Amino acid sequence: MKKLMMAALMVLGTSAAFAGDSEPLKAITKAKTYAEAAQLVQTNLSQLASDQEKAKAYEYLTKLALAKFDKENAVQAANMQAKITKSKEEAYDTLGFYEAAYNATINGLECMKYDALPDAKGKVKPKYTESLTPLIANTRLQLVTAGNYYAQSGDQDGVLKYWGTFLDTDDNPVFQSSKEQEKQFLGQVAYYAAQYANQAQQYAKAEKYIDIAMQDESMRKEAQTFKFAIAQRNLKTKADTLNYINTIKALYEKEPDNEMAFGTLCNMYSGLGMSSELDAVVADKLSRDPNNFTAWALKGQTLMNRNSTAENPNWDECIDALKKAVEIDGSNAVVLTYLGFSINAKASQINGDRNAQKALYKESLGYLEKAKDIDPNREKANWAYPLYQCYYLVYAANDPRTLEMEKLLKK
Repeated sequence: MKKLMMAALMVLGTSAAFAGDSEPLKAITKAKTYAEAAQLVQTNLSQLASDQEKAKAYEYLTKLALAKFDKENAVQAANMQAKITKSKEEAYDTLGFYEAAYNATINGLECMKYDALPDAKGKVKPKYTESLTPLIANTRLQLVTAGNYYAQSGDQDGVLKYWGTFLDTDDNPVFQSSKEQEKQFLGQVAYYAAQYANQAQQYAKAEKYIDIAMQDESMRKEAQTFKFAIAQRNLKTKADTLNYINTIKALYEKEPDNEMAFGTLCNMYSGLGMSSELDAVVADKLSRDPNNFTAWALKGQTLMNRNSTAENPNWDECIDALKKAVEIDGSNAVVLTYLGFSINAKASQINGDRNAQKALYKESLGYLEKAKDIDPNREKANWAYPLYQCYYLVYAANDPRTLEMEKLLKK
């Protein structure tokens, strides 16, 4: 009797070990289309018997998506050959191809997630991961082309769906083998995706994507500029601003040659009236890099602003700083205009020495005319009024140059 009971238990155990798929899973795997199967997975996921069944359900979804992907891929390849042989091309479902790439990628990752979980005995036995990895690595790369398609048509949602998914999966170890191939375009995709995310007010996504873009050395400068701009626009309180300054300060201390961090830090100090901090960071920069254009230009601008409201301004240090900046780079219309303005201000303080005053206006005139040549439409620098002052005081009120400038100012 005991032996019979043991035999019955063994039969029962065998039956349990080889239990078939649950009814919800059977329904999913009988679905003929991706849309039908996806709907069944969505409504029946919680009813599936185990993580292994969930993995199988998502593997089935992935296979359906891959079938569409492969079909359109084959049409595309055949059409390329048809162009060469000048034979008839077959209709190609571009949007269907992109959607299939997306569906295969996200469902393949879901399959792998459940495939990596332990079974009822606590053992991890991945069944689908190895075979799916190269397939969805390929479909994921197609998301770049898909995002570019939607970017060209200005479809913000399409861009964020495809480029966003590509970037959101960038750190997944499943795609490690694709890293080398991605290097050539990852930075650009991340940079432009960050802009779309920012426009959509998805600020967390924008920051995530711009951080990815900054890892690409060729995109680092542009990406960092945009990162700073995002951060500054989102400052709501004084505490936010001070925290942001500390972040930039830490970056600058880590990367003392980072011109963007230096310029941003100076602008923040200036905007908040933190004069001693501004003077200190500029002085430190010039002690380490005496020929730094940005530092001299910022020093000159700071002194110009202070002199403009001072009771007894001293323009010499300001003029010297701006001249040093112009010596290093004479192509900046704003700095040239600041220099001309400062020289004019010094000239206006002279009383009783017409020749000395006129000599300064002549000197200023040269810088301002150069600013005019560089920026004739005054898109960056408003050189018109200080140049009018120079013409008026050097050549007199009725001189054609003075009259031309007066006419320009009235527009």
